[in-house]
Amino acid sequence: MILEIADIRIAPGRQAEFEAALQRGLDEVAVRARGFRGAKVNRGVESPERYVLQIFWATLEDHTVGFRQGPLFAQWRALVGPFFAAPPVVEHFELVTQVQAGPAP
Repeated sequence: MILEIADIRIAPGRQAEFEAALQRGLDEVAVRARGFRGAKVNRGVESPERYVLQIFWATLEDHTVGFRQGPLFAQWRALVGPFFAAPPVVEHFELVTQVQAGPAP
């Protein structure tokens, strides 16, 4: 599985609008992409215009070829792109290790 991390900066004061558009993009567009396995979004505490979007893909090509080079990417960008203050920084990662928290003492 591949983890895509997108570091997104939006225009100040547009958080609620962006979050609604982002949710719509995930629910209506991303879920239709081949290899899409799920997503998580976090908003910055110190920088509330900064978001970290994590999307899980079955393979790297599912994102870089199937999604980015297909018609779904244009639909995605039409929803979320107008909020960007700068182009997102996107990188891909492979899982090396994982630790699960146990029950609290």
